[in-house]
Amino acid sequence: MSSPARALDPLPSPRGFGIYVHWPFCVSKCPYCDFNSHVRARIDEDGWRAALLRELDFFAQQVPDRTVTSIFFGGGTPSLMAPATAQAVIDHVAQQFRLAAEAEITLEANPNSAERARFADFRAAGVNRVSIGVQALDDAALKLLGRAHDQGEARAAIAAAAVFPRYSFDLIYARPDQSVAAWRAELGEALRMAGDHLSVYQLTIEPGTAFHALHARGDLKVPDEEIGAALYDTTQEMLEAAGLPAYEISNHARPGGESRHNLVYWRYEDYVGVGPGAHGRLTLGGVKTATRQEKVPETWLARVAANGHATAECTPVPQDDLASEALLMGLRLTEGIDAARFARETGRTLDEVLDRARLRRLIDGGFIEPTGTGLRVTRSGRKVLNAVLRALLA
Repeated sequence: MSSPARALDPLPSPRGFGIYVHWPFCVSKCPYCDFNSHVRARIDEDGWRAALLRELDFFAQQVPDRTVTSIFFGGGTPSLMAPATAQAVIDHVAQQFRLAAEAEITLEANPNSAERARFADFRAAGVNRVSIGVQALDDAALKLLGRAHDQGEARAAIAAAAVFPRYSFDLIYARPDQSVAAWRAELGEALRMAGDHLSVYQLTIEPGTAFHALHARGDLKVPDEEIGAALYDTTQEMLEAAGLPAYEISNHARPGGESRHNLVYWRYEDYVGVGPGAHGRLTLGGVKTATRQEKVPETWLARVAANGHATAECTPVPQDDLASEALLMGLRLTEGIDAARFARETGRTLDEVLDRARLRRLIDGGFIEPTGTGLRVTRSGRKVLNAVLRALLA
């Protein structure tokens, strides 16, 4: 089991600042995945390591004197990189920025044995939290999802994750032919192995994926709306009873076990994104700015070699979009939106950006409620969050 996590700072908290590092390579492409991930027969890891460090240098010049509170290695499958690459990135962040003494440093990993064998080396490199892509504890479901591991490897990876101070793993529900009873049993098994955090996602059919084509042809059927709602309710009930309530729509944690890096996103704070396709939000010259790196791995690598970075977009976020983005992100959180933080990040108050009549209808309907410091979506509202957001932002 993981060691107790330090409790989150009470609001209003100091501003978080994260660094996201995208490793775009996978062993294979999962049929449900729409992330920027690629399969390559050979990777020049020395070249990739050098390029990531160069892009970090570029952003360190753009946002000097920031204290990094979290680093997140995502992908793709970053556990495929050499632990020496992760260590080089962590050390470089500490050199080019200020790295907080208790910074959260997360690595996404797959459960197969080759990657599991590297856990101790990643821990020695400075990673202090691992997030494992388990996705299911059922071999037939894992095969359907295109995963390269079986449930035995998943259990072994979760056990091996004890080398890290903190660990989490992902599960996907609302899979084809999944019943509430089967999900209840599977989730109960997961809870017996859980640390301080679980991510539990409802399967969505994303455009451009293999599942999208199968679904369009009628060859892939997911549970209907009624069963989907029952699966969601079962998830909330069981995780809350186990002491891991939802702190975000799909993320559950014991108090203090929340992902600090993801809270930076949802609280609309600043973060650097390096690597192919990585996004960032940075306050430059007092203006919140959206950054996006070149998406194609080989093109990204060439542009970093030529220019020291591969930024494809660096544009100020329009004032109206600032408010919309902050609302869309913040209302995903169970804590909701803190009015003082909202004003700090957007330059506008909640009263200035929200239509009072529209907000009143949502409050009267039991979908949104005021808090002592701002607003949050209610339990009922979270079940229909997309509809609530559309109504609020129409």
